[in-house]
Amino acid sequence: MAVGKIFKFHNDLDTDQIIASQYLLLPTIEDMKIHTFESLDPQFPSKIKPGDYVVGGENFGCGSSREQAPGVLKALGVKAVVAKSFARIFYRNAINIGLPVIVCRELPDQVETGDEMELSLSEGVARVGGEEYPCTRLPEYMQKILNQGGLIASLNEEV
Repeated sequence: MAVGKIFKFHNDLDTDQIIASQYLLLPTIEDMKIHTFESLDPQFPSKIKPGDYVVGGENFGCGSSREQAPGVLKALGVKAVVAKSFARIFYRNAINIGLPVIVCRELPDQVETGDEMELSLSEGVARVGGEEYPCTRLPEYMQKILNQGGLIASLNEEV
């Protein structure tokens, strides 16, 4: 398990706060990713490093059903999004593109931006500051989808 830095956000974080609608007109996810969380932390894209984590509260990813919201996080190298709960469409879009989204009810209230975390998808546990937090353990078929880079890649692998 690799260690990554936590970037913590609030409850009811909507997809427009992840990537604002005006940037959806840009031609690629690579062009969009530099605007991730622009209204909340304009420096976010320069601070996050591949392998870091986004942590949120309740209802992470609510709002419009834009696939670009999990897409820009994955493009920036976010290893996983860990939250108390997710909006259903954000959760499905994230899995479809190969971004792990993990429900961990206790962790968000106990951590801050800058803390370091280890996350084991297979064990269903997050470790921060010597503490362990139980998380949703993804079923094997979902881990397979994530390992293959998302739903389409997984389906193509089966053909």
